[in-house]
Amino acid sequence: MTRPERILVIDDEDVVREVFQRLLKSEGYQAELCTSGEEGLRLIREREFDAVVLDVMMNGIGGLATLQELRKMDSDMPVIMVTAYASMENAIECMKQGAFDYITKPFKNDEVVMAIEKAVEQRTLLRENKNLKSQLKGIYGFENIVGHSEQMRKVFDLVSQVAPSRSTILITGESGTGKELIAKAIHYHSPRAGKPFVVVNSGSLPPDLLESNLFGHMKGSFTGAIASKKGLFEVADGGSIFLDEIGNINLDTQAKLLRVIQEKEFMRVGGVDTVHVDVRIIAATNSELYALVKEGRFREDLYYRLNVISIQIPALRERMDDIPLLADFFIQKYCRENEKQSLHLTPQALNALMDYHWPGNVRELENVIERAVVLCRSETITVDLLPENIWNKSRPYMIADTNLPFKDKVDQYRRLLILDALQKAAGVQKEAARLLRIKPTTLNEMIKRYNIKAPA
Repeated sequence: MTRPERILVIDDEDVVREVFQRLLKSEGYQAELCTSGEEGLRLIREREFDAVVLDVMMNGIGGLATLQELRKMDSDMPVIMVTAYASMENAIECMKQGAFDYITKPFKNDEVVMAIEKAVEQRTLLRENKNLKSQLKGIYGFENIVGHSEQMRKVFDLVSQVAPSRSTILITGESGTGKELIAKAIHYHSPRAGKPFVVVNSGSLPPDLLESNLFGHMKGSFTGAIASKKGLFEVADGGSIFLDEIGNINLDTQAKLLRVIQEKEFMRVGGVDTVHVDVRIIAATNSELYALVKEGRFREDLYYRLNVISIQIPALRERMDDIPLLADFFIQKYCRENEKQSLHLTPQALNALMDYHWPGNVRELENVIERAVVLCRSETITVDLLPENIWNKSRPYMIADTNLPFKDKVDQYRRLLILDALQKAAGVQKEAARLLRIKPTTLNEMIKRYNIKAPA
């Protein structure tokens, strides 16, 4: 059975080339032969090979010099060096120059076959890894972070600048704005792309369980710890760890996290040995971290360690021009997933989307589009396929009394926004202020000014 792998043999001895040709052919490989390093390098420039068998001692350019040039051309190419003049110094020099293996003449056929099989396997794995990296960059590349607004272009520019660095990143923005997608884009456009990207939802775990997940634990360190376990920082070694909702971590865990950032080391829960890791930290929050610092709920030193480079993701209502683009992106995505022909929005449906204030941001828009695609029975998504709260309240700023002065219309619109935020926050002013992205004191003044009563 003929295999697709192509092996290049570079040797100036006719007998040796013939032996390799018969041996490789018997194993199903496609063999190509040449007599000098110069000819071998020319062939490698012209076509693709899966492995190279290279004689150390040759006329013209020698085997080691050929190896050096070959490594410059293709650093991933596995090269098996062959020599009749075996010495420890020679072998060490070959391996230093990047040889995959070293075989002495006279050689055993099984030894050669095994070396070539391992070389071809490594070449295949490296190719698959490169393909995977390319696919991941596509999945988490900028083309999947949709937006052409000025705000998003600034985000793209900043991500492009910071991705190759080793710096800690803090991503801020409301829930549903796509902070994790930005974090993935940073990782997969960095030199760490081939290493793990680990996500930790810091706000969903109790403190003890969070510490165990982050740093691991030793057997018997607490009830239920029946075996030692690696933490997520160890899993992410060499890669990146994404700490979502970092503002919810308690002060004790914050201290341990600070040590990881500063010293790149930690101890497992119940352990005494120090574990060293090389991990890039990308944190995210929908809270005002500095406000938490002032309240004593977040360490100031940790805040400054995390906030080396800050990326602010705008709310969807702050980049309304992106809604048509986002809607079309999600329509195409869910048409593919549901095996439907391409759909499009009616003008009325698009207007309703453009007029809605999107408290749930891009995540809410995606859910709305997915629902509409699933329910659609024609070629167009009509306004009635959208949730009622979108099309029924799509224009809250249209004031019935058109004779009102502009200032009074603006005041009425502000009043509606505040009432809506208070309702969503169950009357809690601090939470309503967060939704409106204003200071709680400012909101309180506006509530008094507009004589607003908290919703029941």
